[in-house]
Amino acid sequence: MSPVRDDFMTPQRSVLITGCSAGGIGHALALEYHARGLRVIATARRLEAMEELQAAGITAMKLDVTDVEAVRRVRDEVAAMTGGALDILINNAGHGYTVAITDMDLTDVRELFEVNVIGPICMVQEFANLLINSGDGRIVQVGSIAGFIGIPFGAAYNMSKAALMSFSNTLRVEMAPFNVKVIHAITGRVKTEIVKPRSIPPDSLYREMEDVFQTKRLHASQQGAMPTAAYARQLAPETLKPRPHSYLWVGGHVWVPWLIHTFLGQWGFDWLVRTMFGFSGFSPVRTPDGTIKLKRD
Repeated sequence: MSPVRDDFMTPQRSVLITGCSAGGIGHALALEYHARGLRVIATARRLEAMEELQAAGITAMKLDVTDVEAVRRVRDEVAAMTGGALDILINNAGHGYTVAITDMDLTDVRELFEVNVIGPICMVQEFANLLINSGDGRIVQVGSIAGFIGIPFGAAYNMSKAALMSFSNTLRVEMAPFNVKVIHAITGRVKTEIVKPRSIPPDSLYREMEDVFQTKRLHASQQGAMPTAAYARQLAPETLKPRPHSYLWVGGHVWVPWLIHTFLGQWGFDWLVRTMFGFSGFSPVRTPDGTIKLKRD
């Protein structure tokens, strides 16, 4: 391990952000940190998805967080660029998967966990020494309220964000002796393209909920959502404080889950999502051929 950099307060601070494709949170964060004078290394799987960032003078690097060799190549490039240190690592890259548990394709679930969970672990492992060399490193995990709310048709994503939160909590303890702070962003609604157009499969147990799925699950997820630039303006300054909070609640309507989490607990979330997403309006019925399907009450 290289010795700890002893002049970390004087040079330009550096931040590496994963998942910086145009239209997403990482893209907005890259612009925000750049505006605040940091040296920004923006990464994404495709360089062409970061053309606006490159035009703004931001360093862009191709990176697939599921490819450990690619992560190591970027690590070495960053080390050469910054003198062997990195001040902030932001694990933002992530996938969504809006499917009922009984309809999930296990290959798709594994791919999601590779990006949302294994990817951040790989990034931390490979960049840990650079963060320690900073003398005041920060790891920012872009989590979600889905990490503790059972949002229907989103179990794979929910589980991955719950795992990320647990990862952050353990990492915070393990990195404390090295003066590396871990900040977990509990993200509410943000205007992104993570929720992709999708229909309930014809043979699904939930086929009768297709209209509810479209109106209350897919389209409603962006109602009242915070623009990515506003999100970045909230998150970035908190991560730059001398003593940042371990948890940051950021995004549209985030106060609602905060209240329920703080005062009501899991039963409050269960009631909320059953009502909010239309599950309370359906019940099972046996068809003439003996199968069970849902019907609207």
